[in-house]
Amino acid sequence: MLRIAGIQMACGEKKEENLNRALNLAETALEREAKILCFQECFQTPWVPAFSDSGRFSYAETIPGETTERIGELTKRFSATAICPLFEKQMPGVYYNSAAVIGPDGTLLGKYRKNHIPQMSNYEEKYYFRPGDLGFPVFATEFATLGVEICWDNYFPESSRILALKGAELIFAPTATSTLAAAAKWEKVIAANAIVNGIFVFRVNRVGKEGNITFYGRSFCVDPHGEFLCEPSGQGDGAVLVDVDLNLIRETRESWAFFRDRRPGIYGELA
Repeated sequence: MLRIAGIQMACGEKKEENLNRALNLAETALEREAKILCFQECFQTPWVPAFSDSGRFSYAETIPGETTERIGELTKRFSATAICPLFEKQMPGVYYNSAAVIGPDGTLLGKYRKNHIPQMSNYEEKYYFRPGDLGFPVFATEFATLGVEICWDNYFPESSRILALKGAELIFAPTATSTLAAAAKWEKVIAANAIVNGIFVFRVNRVGKEGNITFYGRSFCVDPHGEFLCEPSGQGDGAVLVDVDLNLIRETRESWAFFRDRRPGIYGELA
């Protein structure tokens, strides 16, 4: 069994306070033998895209940078891996909604940049973020092979299919969603992605009230059958711990042979 964790928390305006709270929650999960943990979308800043304001670009930072170094110190101490979603500054004027992956020796294994950028009320993401330019990387760790889908990415089935074909066993899905009425839709689409690809998917959502937005949490993990391995969490700060058996991937794919019956040659119309 592999123990994994999702860290959900409320964020204020001060990055340092948010980061310290996240580190404390992460340490709690690691002390309980989690080997891979994932933070929520843009985990150590307020929800910057709540409105358009050029002053909020100051929250962005480089990867690698101070936050990845701080997380790296923690992963090295516990020989663990962490997925750290950040507001990334590549250079002045070029910003991404990204996730850094930090390995058990504290080094940066790589990063993913959110590919699908929404634009709606309270989610002025196109004002801040460029669409990702790194494709859909997977990260081979000593524990499992990982993929990342950030929030809106989960509604594009091509994303999870590509990650699964490239060997991902676990997809971590950090989110920042606030419409509680849509919670069931999120659960269904993530479960569907897990079923059709025979993989585990762990959704980690923000919590807390920021201005007129209330993030509802309900973080959860589903197995390759789309079954919940834990009930969706509540709306408070916490670490959601889940035990996964990666052998279930092989067993599921042998009984539900979607990969065997795929016909890539007839899917050209998708492109």
